[in-house]
Order: sequence, then structure tokens, then C-alpha cells
Amino acid sequence: EVRLVESGGGSVQAGGALRLSCTALPYISDEYYCMAFFRETPGKEREVVAYIPSVGEDRDRVSDAVRGRFAISLDKAKNTIYLKMDRLKSEDTAMYYCAADLGSGVCGIRARYYSVWGQGTQVTVSS
Repeated sequence: EVRLVESGGGSVQAGGALRLSCTALPYISDEYYCMAFFRETPGKEREVVAYIPSVGEDRDRVSDAVRGRFAISLDKAKNTIYLKMDRLKSEDTAMYYCAADLGSGVCGIRARYYSVWGQGTQVTVSS
């Protein structure tokens, strides 16, 4: 059974940068899968931040709220995705979760499409 382990959260001032990592253990055997980062704040629905398919390069992978500031990448050999977050804003403060949809070649933007979740990592941006 695959589990996701996240790291890289923390506190930073507005304008700063962080990088989140998410590793699938022990490994992903599916050829097709999607991995994503979601974020959640109290009282709000969990929202997608970025997603990436295991196959295919020409997909729009980040939400409008973070486009131009965040980038997602996948290292298949390490079963790891990264979320590079630049020019952070106070509104980026949230608990960030990694998620995986195994066996899927089409990535969804709703949390319900993802069956495997990481433990979450807190990102706090102070202004």
C-alpha cells in the first residue's frame, strides 16, 4: 500500500520562498498516475494548488491563485513531487497536503478524485 510522506513546510515572511516535497513509499508501480498538492484553511474547502500527471508535459498544472509564483515537478525515479513556492503571500498560509490518484491518466482538480493523502505540512507566511 502506497503512503505519501511530506516535508518542507515552515514559516517565512511575505516575498520569501519554500519548497515542499512529497515522496510515495515504498514506490508507485502504476505507469499512469496523478500527484497533486492541495491546501486547506479553517472553514474553507480543500483546494488544489498544483497537479502533475506521470505522463504528459503540456498540461496546465497550477491554480490561478498561484500561477507565476508556484511550480510543480515530478522526479519519477524518486517517486517524489516538489512544489516550489516563490513570492509567497500571507494568503498562501495554509496546511498543504500531497495527494495521489493511482492508475489515472487524467488529473482531476477535486479532492474526491484522490485516494492517497499525505499527513500535511503547515506553511505560514507573515506580512
